[in-house]
Amino acid sequence: MRHVEQAWRFVIRLLRELADEEAYRRHLQHHGKTASPEEWRRFCQERLQWRYGNPRCC
Repeated sequence: MRHVEQAWRFVIRLLRELADEEAYRRHLQHHGKTASPEEWRRFCQERLQWRYGNPRCC
């Protein structure tokens, strides 16, 4: 039963990482902010800028 619980925790952590929840949590912790709709928008905007703001050539 312990292995099932460990596997379940791993799946939950993986899903949170894929959904950016863990990255958002780290963002809040790094910047000393609390969760809010405005902070979520700022976080998403920063991530999109980081991913797509600097186009690379070939």
